[in-house]
Amino acid sequence: MTRKKLITTLKKIVKPYVQDQTAFKNLSEETDFINDLKINSANLIDIILDLEDEFDIEIDDDSMENMLSVKSALKIIENKLSES
Repeated sequence: MTRKKLITTLKKIVKPYVQDQTAFKNLSEETDFINDLKINSANLIDIILDLEDEFDIEIDDDSMENMLSVKSALKIIENKLSES
């Protein structure tokens, strides 16, 4: 899966939880889920569960703790996909 497609899918999953629509429109790899998009930690868990379902992967606790930005999420997803 290409990085562009990964970002598109990630945006689709994240969108319902975003509190700052302006930041969402300007989403980049540097975007932080909590500080920029104003996603709370409970919703971040929902996003991780949605990502697991979408990509048929399992995200371990250590990876969850590091999944705070678009860039880190993409890296974790890519790593998990390459393991399968």
